[in-house]
Amino acid sequence: MFDSPDYPQPLEESTFEKWLEQGRTSLMPYAYLLIIWDELEEEYSPVYVEKRENLSDYRKYGTTPERQSLIAAYDLYSESRVG
Repeated sequence: MFDSPDYPQPLEESTFEKWLEQGRTSLMPYAYLLIIWDELEEEYSPVYVEKRENLSDYRKYGTTPERQSLIAAYDLYSESRVG
């Protein structure tokens, strides 16, 4: 995943699948998986949120000089990408 010049580095599909499963089985009622890029650590990490409104709490990759940027957001159950 994310294997193009538009992204900082690729993400293993198995890692993505693991993150989806962790979000679905969490005791918290999460609905979305956010893929976050950490510029300092140079790695992706998952963030889970309950409501779509929470997506706006994260800045899109390449738009700010902040350390962490939103790469993509997915619905945990349909696995569709959300904007």
